[in-house]
Amino acid sequence: QVQVVESGGGLVPAGGSLRLSCAASGRTLTVYAMGWFRQTPGKEREFVSAISWRGGDTNYAGSLKGRFTISRDNSKRTIYLQMNNLQPEDTAVYYCAADPSFLPSSDYVRYRYWGQGTQVTVSS
Repeated sequence: QVQVVESGGGLVPAGGSLRLSCAASGRTLTVYAMGWFRQTPGKEREFVSAISWRGGDTNYAGSLKGRFTISRDNSKRTIYLQMNNLQPEDTAVYYCAADPSFLPSSDYVRYRYWGQGTQVTVSS
């Protein structure tokens, strides 16, 4: 069992930046790939980014690559999502999730453990 808790969301103006954190507890985090997804009301959960269990492989949604950067610090059992040049369309609840495999998948059904989400709101 793994528990994940997101933090770092908030309200920012367009063009601003935020860094989300996801702290994990329970079974060791190091053997899990970790991912970020986001969701807005009435829409499907959308893949944002994922990182392999060692951090050497990353995966991004094509439209977000270059603005978002995922990283992890296994010593702190935490992953991060640095989001730059945020736009109003990035407004969503952002979820962190753990996938008990090695590679960073974009498929949300692979992820077994989910956090409660953190709200990101970008004003125009």
